[in-house]
Amino acid sequence: MSHEGDEMENVVDDYEMGEVDDDIYFRARVVGDSESDDEDDDEYDNLDNKITDTSAADARDGKDIQGIPWGRLSISREKYRQTRLEQYKNYENIPQSAEGSEKVCKPTRKGGKYYEFWQNTRSVKSTILHFQLRNLVWSTSKHDVYLMSHFSIIHWSSLSGKKTEVLNVSGHVAPCEKHPGSLLEGFTQTQVSTLAVRDTLLIAGGFQGELICKYIDRPGVSYCSRTTYDDNAITNAIDIYDSPSGAAHFMASNNDCGVRDFDLERFQLSKHFCFPWPVNHTSLSPDGKLIVIVGDNPDGVLVDSQTGKTVAPLSGHLDFSFASAWHPDGHTFATGNQDKTCRIWDVRNLSKSVAVLKGNLGAIRSIRFTSDGKYMAMAEPADFVHVYDANNGYEKEQEIDFFGEISGVSFSPDTESLFIGVWDRTYGSLLQYNRCRNHLYLDSLL
Repeated sequence: MSHEGDEMENVVDDYEMGEVDDDIYFRARVVGDSESDDEDDDEYDNLDNKITDTSAADARDGKDIQGIPWGRLSISREKYRQTRLEQYKNYENIPQSAEGSEKVCKPTRKGGKYYEFWQNTRSVKSTILHFQLRNLVWSTSKHDVYLMSHFSIIHWSSLSGKKTEVLNVSGHVAPCEKHPGSLLEGFTQTQVSTLAVRDTLLIAGGFQGELICKYIDRPGVSYCSRTTYDDNAITNAIDIYDSPSGAAHFMASNNDCGVRDFDLERFQLSKHFCFPWPVNHTSLSPDGKLIVIVGDNPDGVLVDSQTGKTVAPLSGHLDFSFASAWHPDGHTFATGNQDKTCRIWDVRNLSKSVAVLKGNLGAIRSIRFTSDGKYMAMAEPADFVHVYDANNGYEKEQEIDFFGEISGVSFSPDTESLFIGVWDRTYGSLLQYNRCRNHLYLDSLL
């Protein structure tokens, strides 16, 4: 994470609508700004009432997947897309990094169809607090998804169409279990920077180094901890995993250059590694032996998970990285960078990347593989999620295209669903895509 102390607060304000200068244009021309005068408010309300959720059947009938009424607007979708591509400002810590990375990018064939639009739910508003951190959407089944919505962690069931508040962090949150080292006084007004959910365990990380652990099937909160009292303490990412012994653990990456590993059985810190720069994301290999570490440095590192010692540097990116993910095969992994690229690496030969994949608008801020290893999704800060055929050399992709900042992407553990959180003042929503199957008769059963 590239900003320190009080400066961070300003950055969040400056960039709160993502990394876009022309978004005012979008709201004024396309959406109508909800904070404008009464006449516009009426129009906004009318629009909002008319633009309900969009189903797959609506989309087949020609309705915009987000419900944007292009026919009634002064700009066409194509023209607006062009404007966004031309005017979007990608945030860079190292100037011209995107131009520098362009010449090594692998051309990919578009037109893949791996996931198809299923529904857009506008009653679920997915929000972000920091423009560089976009891991705020997690799916635990093809129907269940957890996401940040303002000061609440929400559960959404696409089966029942119901949303439920799981944890509200706007007031006071304190643990109801006693564990050594747990902050029994808890926290007040936590600003959630990152989230991870697996099975029934939910962990939220905050701007002041907070960690809040909750089991979804138990009342109250199990554990609260502040990783550090450093001024620059923001929790950038959380990775929940099973250790080789089978015990559940989680790893927290922080801006104080630390990576901390916690044993979830006893909620105890088991390891603490330090690096020369703020750590923005970590991913543990499927066999539990290696960790990919990326942060405020163009080079990432592959380290030994037991000792934290560097196994190999990862050289190639030209800016700071905020995303990483392992392929389930245990050989390949991916890193996402503000140079607008995602690099695919093979542990057996780290001297160069296997592939360099390019975004359209901006940084690659989150990466996910399906559990069967067939597909990889990479999300830009806004407007585009790319789904690649990972089994066939990342040569073909499906480009999912919409308007709005992306708060997170998540495949369901069974690979059947892909959820995308969209943050926009008017069109904020949750998009759901379902895996394309050749069994059309299943449509009638789902």
